[in-house]
Amino acid sequence: MTMIALLLAGLAMLLAGARWFVNGVSTIAASLGVPPLVIGLTVVAFGTSTPELVINGLSASRGSTALAFGNIVGSCIVNIGFVLAVTAILQPLRVDASMITREIPMLIVAVSAVLILANDRLLDLADVNRWTRTDGVILLLFFAIFLYYSTRQALAARNTDQFIAEVESSARPAGNIKKDILLAAVGLILMSVGADFTVDNAVLLARDLGISEAVIGLTVISIGTTLPELATCVLAARRGDPDIVLGNIVGSNIFNLLCIGGIVAAIAPIEIPEGGSLDLAVMALLTAVLLPIAIRSGRLVTRGEGVFLLTIFVAYLSWRVVGALQPNH
Repeated sequence: MTMIALLLAGLAMLLAGARWFVNGVSTIAASLGVPPLVIGLTVVAFGTSTPELVINGLSASRGSTALAFGNIVGSCIVNIGFVLAVTAILQPLRVDASMITREIPMLIVAVSAVLILANDRLLDLADVNRWTRTDGVILLLFFAIFLYYSTRQALAARNTDQFIAEVESSARPAGNIKKDILLAAVGLILMSVGADFTVDNAVLLARDLGISEAVIGLTVISIGTTLPELATCVLAARRGDPDIVLGNIVGSNIFNLLCIGGIVAAIAPIEIPEGGSLDLAVMALLTAVLLPIAIRSGRLVTRGEGVFLLTIFVAYLSWRVVGALQPNH
């Protein structure tokens, strides 16, 4: 019970620290005269994925690459199968045209790249499947291309593009720079301590239960670090802006796979753990159904589709956990 309490405390500190750090850095940038569009495209646009970046970077540096794998893939599964599903059940979600022509196809490309790079046994006749440091660099290059392409396309339609409107409005106004520096510093400290608590106790919990670190990363850590996305999306739906929800989720998944996945693999090669190939397959399935869901029903994610996604998520996660807890597993 103590390690579970410390794990939850670590997650709470990690999430609070990430929020303070992103808010502090955003307002510091505004005080220094950085345009709102630039702030939105950098600090704020991927701010909710900061916990994943910190915890997975720390996991990789300590050799807990299975935990990092579980969190990277698990966060993508949770974003679509839980966050998007729950938000759509609460409020049907409008789909902006740019999601169909730009963001979702880019996410499909990102997932395809991750799947190909994770199949060394099939493609290179290797002994094990892993994301190597070279794979990490490739993922980071894909991420750079995504940022360049999406920004260029959005700027070309600045007056009508929902992506541009969202990121510009997300940037915080200038404030007291001394206070913001302190806020960012405290947030950074909280993130560091929280990540340390989370990684240490996640590893201990996995050993105590006799299951892999990947399963802990796929379940407890993924759901915990995805709470900012859930809060952001539910709030957007409740305030009458459900059309930005899918953009938040797709952007977060692209960041998780290409940026975080690339950084973690560059730090330490990530061996695909037992059951990891199936996790990747489920992530690919949930991603693949996004496009037809976005196109049908008049570009609306309906409550029924939300129930469909949630059913897949709950069924798979339950099967994965029960299988991991089997005595002979």
